[in-house]
Amino acid sequence: MHALQVFDVAATELSFARAAQRLFVTHGAVSRQIRTLEDALGLPLFERRNRAVFLTPVGERLHATTRQMFEQLAQTVANLRPVAASRTLVVSCEPTLAMRWLIPRLGAFAQAHPDIALHLHSAGGPIDLASAGVDVAIRRNDFFWGHSLVAEPLADEWIGPVGLPATFEAAHPAPLHTRTRPQAWHDWQRAMKAEGHAPASGRYGARASGSPIPPFEHFYLSLQAAGAGLGAAIGSVYMVSDELRAGRLTAPHGFVRDGSAYVALAREPFDANPATQALLTWLRSAMAESASVWIKSVWIKTV
Repeated sequence: MHALQVFDVAATELSFARAAQRLFVTHGAVSRQIRTLEDALGLPLFERRNRAVFLTPVGERLHATTRQMFEQLAQTVANLRPVAASRTLVVSCEPTLAMRWLIPRLGAFAQAHPDIALHLHSAGGPIDLASAGVDVAIRRNDFFWGHSLVAEPLADEWIGPVGLPATFEAAHPAPLHTRTRPQAWHDWQRAMKAEGHAPASGRYGARASGSPIPPFEHFYLSLQAAGAGLGAAIGSVYMVSDELRAGRLTAPHGFVRDGSAYVALAREPFDANPATQALLTWLRSAMAESASVWIKSVWIKTV
C-alpha cells in the first residue's frame, strides 16, 4: 500500500522530486518505492527521459485505479470523522448581500444553530472554493461556475426602486446607477412589463441616461446614496428589507422578479454534511421571510 501511495503521488505530479516534497521523504526514497513496485509487477510504470518521467501505458492504467482508490479512501475517512469536526463553516457571500442582509442575521443563525460557527468572507463572482478554503458560497446566478460545484437554489431575486419618501414626491426622481448592475433599471422596467404593470418609465426612463449623478462603483453604494436622499436606486428586496421595516426607505412600486436568483455553491452535496445542510435550510427560510412581507404587503403600485 505504501508503494502504491508513492506511485499515485508521483504519477499525479509526473515528478519524483515534487512527489518527495509532498510526501516529506527524499527523492531516493520515492525512486526506491517505484522500483520495488515495478519489480513486483515485472513491468515498467514510468519512462525516464532527460530527467523527466512519463507514465507508460501500464502506468496510466494503474494510476487510474490508484487515483480512484485513494480518493474513495479519503472520502470514507472524512465521513467517519465525528460530526463536530465539520461544524465550522467558511462562507463566502456577495458583499452587498453580506453587509445589508446576512450579517444582521448572523445572531439569529447562531441562536438557531449554536453548534455551528460561521466564518464569513465577502466576495462576489467566480470562486475556487478549494483554494479559497470556502465551504459554501452564496452567489447570484449571473455567471457560469463550472460543472464541478453543487448548486442549490436559495431564492428568486426581487427588485424595485427604493429611496426616501421625499424622493418619490418629486416629478422626476433622479435614478441612481451602479457599475456592478448597469442594467438594473432596464431589468426592472422589463420585469414590470412582463407582469402586466406600467413601469412608470416616464418618471425614470427619460432621465436614466442623463442622470446628473455618475454611476457608483458598487451596488451597496447606490443603496447608501438612496438612503441619503440623492435619488432612487434599484434595490433587492433582501438588501433593503430591514430599512423598509424601520421606515428609513420606501418602495412605492413594490418588487418584481428580475429573472435571476441566488444560489448556494459547494464542492459536495449539502446533505453530505449536517452543518452545510442546516445552513442551506436556514438561508432558504430567512430569505423567504425577508421577501414575503414586502411582496405581499407592498406588491406593485403604479405611480
